[in-house]
Amino acid sequence: MTSVLSGDILIFSSTGILEFLTVFILAMFVGNEVVSRVPSILHTPLMSGSNAIHGIVLVGAMIIMGNATGAAQMVLGFSAVLLATLNIVGGFTVTDRMLEMFKGKPGENAAKGRSKGTSAEGGAK
Repeated sequence: MTSVLSGDILIFSSTGILEFLTVFILAMFVGNEVVSRVPSILHTPLMSGSNAIHGIVLVGAMIIMGNATGAAQMVLGFSAVLLATLNIVGGFTVTDRMLEMFKGKPGENAAKGRSKGTSAEGGAK
């Protein structure tokens, strides 16, 4: 991979871009295979861990945005902070909705208790 520094812009040759695209495409395939093989029972704990990692990404984006000097850097920094925030909020929303699926409805617990041979007053039938 060859690169040339032209002013403040680092220009990569076409072989460098080809290497980056190859790694990106391979990462997509590997990521798809890994995620598709995760059992449903492990999805919620993995989402929580993923949200913690995205919190670190948000802190990094804020630090980089704080050191931005030009308009382009500020726009890219702001978009990085915005996207990281959306990713965290979306991850927690999905995790919360998944956890709600495991909770029973308020009336279900009372109905289950009555069907097992107990009355509403707590005595046996």
